[in-house]
Amino acid sequence: MSRAGRTRAGTGHPPDPMLGDRLIGGVLAVGGLLGALAAFLLTVERIALLKDPAHVPSCSLNPVLSCGPVLATGQAEVFGFANPLIGLATFPVVAATGAAVLARVRLPRWWWLALQTGTVCGLVFVHWLFFQSLYRIGALCLHCMVVWVAVVVLFAYTTLYNMQYRHLPAPRPVTGALLRVHSVVPTAWLLALAALIGIRFWSYWSTLL
Repeated sequence: MSRAGRTRAGTGHPPDPMLGDRLIGGVLAVGGLLGALAAFLLTVERIALLKDPAHVPSCSLNPVLSCGPVLATGQAEVFGFANPLIGLATFPVVAATGAAVLARVRLPRWWWLALQTGTVCGLVFVHWLFFQSLYRIGALCLHCMVVWVAVVVLFAYTTLYNMQYRHLPAPRPVTGALLRVHSVVPTAWLLALAALIGIRFWSYWSTLL
């Protein structure tokens, strides 16, 4: 029986809802791999642009979904180097964590808190990039959007997992309620971002109807 389930055993109450190891491990593994792949493709396109400024990235499809203008901005290298290099360094760690969880390896609390810190930093960073893409650059990068989705989902499930195992303090009723609808949180979050994209570029989307 799981740790959270044991705390309810024999009390006459139904067990707390749980995020199983298979679910959280799968989310971390898949999210980490997708993020790493997107970061790799962005790095390849960035190198191609450095070699040939006239290069048209494979992810440039139309005036809105256009990686070229995004990769050519200062926002694409906030820390003095290409942003995708951050993803190349961090997403494989997330994927490895997911693989370890799927293999039933019990990781220490400090590891989960470190992962929590990383996902919080990633969440803040991708939302800043989201704002810059919509309201400053005026274009979207498909590979970047994959990273945005991955980070939102990774943050949501890492946070819920840490709340479940009391790595993060939270009232048990709140934790239980969120765990019962765990997929609703990232889904609603991503739909809100999609709505903002739809509104911002509606003048273009409407021409396609």
